[in-house]
Amino acid sequence: MGIFWDLIQQSKIDEQEAKAESLEDQIRQLEAELANVKALLRKTLIALEEHINVDIDGDGKTGES
Repeated sequence: MGIFWDLIQQSKIDEQEAKAESLEDQIRQLEAELANVKALLRKTLIALEEHINVDIDGDGKTGES
């Protein structure tokens, strides 16, 4: 009976490792998406500031200038 218990436990360990790897992949993907969204938001803010000539983000300048 001990060998079956060991096999079950090893199976559960393997499942948890697969889940952890999957979560790490998901986190990497989410971090990449977040970086893309931040870059797009920054470009949008710059374009909007230049278009309306107002310092929206409070950095003391409008657009990239």
